Amino acid sequence: KEELNSAYSDDKYKQSIQTIPGKLHCEYYDLGGEGIAYHDTDSVNNGSGKLNKGNDYLSAFRKGEAVDISYTKFHNNADNSKFNLVQPQNGQLYIGWTEPGEWTRYMVEVSVTGTYQVGLMYTANQDGKIEITTNTGGASGPLEIKSTYDPNDTIAWRQWHHWNFAEELGEIELKSGIQLLTLHTLEKGQMNYDYLSFELKKNN
Repeated sequence: KEELNSAYSDDKYKQSIQTIPGKLHCEYYDLGGEGIAYHDTDSVNNGSGKLNKGNDYLSAFRKGEAVDISYTKFHNNADNSKFNLVQPQNGQLYIGWTEPGEWTRYMVEVSVTGTYQVGLMYTANQDGKIEITTNTGGASGPLEIKSTYDPNDTIAWRQWHHWNFAEELGEIELKSGIQLLTLHTLEKGQMNYDYLSFELKKNN
């Protein structure tokens, strides 16, 4: 089914294929639907069109698809509280409500064959694990995601909104050229994913 994948783009986001080295924004997973571009444990987008009411771009982003998407909000100290380890951007789309077994797939263009250091901008209510694989044989192996839970924050819902950037989660071997990269949720951490980063560490 891989031939049915196509990179995401819309009237606002026109880049289409994301490039490595650099940031891979998780909400721009491929077109193609369930079982091709993503797998989600239910058929409802719990963020776009449900939690986030309205028809504006952020509130309605991909609301007809099952991947759960929300965006950072700076009112009421929601995503910009003092409990952040790293400050996110305001109005930044991200994937949330993640469950073990879920995945999203991305058509990417890798400029240089080599070993890449993987990073992640995220929140995690518990410790969790992810993995990154490619259709050309690359695999990161399980990557441990450390919880951003902070007992000093007495606002319960905000435990899902403490942002952090893990710069050195692990490494992955990537071949140059256009390929499919898949982000897997392995163990439940009640995690939100903003973006993955790929930094070239060694040419192969």
